[in-house]
Amino acid sequence: MTPKDFWYNSTVAVVGGGSWGTVLAHLLSKNCRSVRIWLRDEDQVRQFNSTRTQSRYMPRVQLDQKVVATSSMADALKGGVQAIFWVLPSSACRQRARDLAPLMRGDEVVLHATKGIEGGSMKRISEILVEELPTRRVGVVSGPNLAHEIAVGEPAATVIASDFVEVCRAGEFLLRGPQFLVSTHSDLVGIEWAGTLKNILAIAAGALDGLGLGWNSRAMLITLGLSEMVRFGTAMGAQVQTFLGLAGIGDLLATCGSPKSRNYRVGFRLARGEKLERIIEDLGSTAEGVVTTQHVWRFACERGISMPITEGVYQLIYSSVPAQEVLMQLMKRW
Repeated sequence: MTPKDFWYNSTVAVVGGGSWGTVLAHLLSKNCRSVRIWLRDEDQVRQFNSTRTQSRYMPRVQLDQKVVATSSMADALKGGVQAIFWVLPSSACRQRARDLAPLMRGDEVVLHATKGIEGGSMKRISEILVEELPTRRVGVVSGPNLAHEIAVGEPAATVIASDFVEVCRAGEFLLRGPQFLVSTHSDLVGIEWAGTLKNILAIAAGALDGLGLGWNSRAMLITLGLSEMVRFGTAMGAQVQTFLGLAGIGDLLATCGSPKSRNYRVGFRLARGEKLERIIEDLGSTAEGVVTTQHVWRFACERGISMPITEGVYQLIYSSVPAQEVLMQLMKRW
């Protein structure tokens, strides 16, 4: 049996049924035998299985009969699965991983799609999963992947990164499709940090648009922001060239220019004078950049890493400094 045949006959679990988890389940269903998607809410599970849609996040995506939702992690892994796609907010990762660990055999491939870190420890999601799950075969899915565009079949691409070649190959077999390209990478550290750090800049980009500024300002932000990502990322062990690929500049361009990005919307509405609490409530899902900004800025301060844009976003979010004032302070520093 070839690797492609193996994965085509496999059962895959998706842990997390938000917008990206739903789209991943949709993509996976084209390349494996069955997909089980775990959602926390039982009402959503019933609706999902009866209508074949995730009405809360992805009402336009009609899912294949291969995809079955459950609110039980035990049922999601019942009988054994060959791969697990992890699509949960960073704040929930460690506890949910502890819940999942006793249900696993230990030979599963695990790929996460969470663009965030653990507060306090500053650990990447792959590090948390390796610590808590009975497998070391862990990787990441990251790139310019706005879920709503992929859901309707627009061309897109992503990156699979892992320390294990077989994890990258598994992700490539399971996700690749006619309109969805998949490349592989060995810099797990860089791919994870690129996806995490760009969320901060997406908030800043939203704020620029909220101020009514144009393309010159956005180009300035993206260029200087990329340098900031490289400075921090390389200090954490990433490779410089990783930030010049899909998971770096590619993801940065997508999220800094799209109102569909949750982090962009946070910045846009903050610049318009709205309160953070109301914005988060309206989003109904996690904008990872809000918490990431706080942890990255404090970490950078402790280690003397120059992060002026991150400092500005921190002031905008946590010190209620008006966006126009934040921008003027940045212009004086650059």
